[in-house]
Amino acid sequence: MRDVDTLIDEALDAEERELLRSIGEEQGFITQMFGIFRGRTGWVGMALIGAQILLAVSGAFAAWRFFQAGDTLTALRWGLPGAVLLVISTVIKTALFPMIHTNRLMRELKRIELQIARQHGP
Repeated sequence: MRDVDTLIDEALDAEERELLRSIGEEQGFITQMFGIFRGRTGWVGMALIGAQILLAVSGAFAAWRFFQAGDTLTALRWGLPGAVLLVISTVIKTALFPMIHTNRLMRELKRIELQIARQHGP
C-alpha cells in the first residue's frame, strides 16, 4: 500500500504543493518547544518557563544546603522544601508538553483545511 502523503502529493498541482511546503514539514522538537512562546497564549508559556526556572534554581539551592547541613533538623529544614520545589518545577515543565502537542495538532488541521479548500474550491 502506498503512503498517504505520497498519494496526496500526487493529487495536488504545483501551486498547491508549494503552498503546503510553505506550511512546512513536521517541525523538530526544539522548534516545537519554542513555538509555545508565540501566538495569543505565548505569554502563558513564558510565565510557566519563568516560574519553572525560578523553582528549579531555588530547589537546587535548597538541595545544596541540605547536603551541607551538619545536623538532622537543619537537613530537614532545607531538604523538604528543596524536594518540593524540584517536584513542582518538574510538574510545570511537564505541563508544557500538552501545549506543544496542541500546536502540532493545529498545524496539521490547517494542512487538512487547506487541502479540503483546494479540493472544493473554484
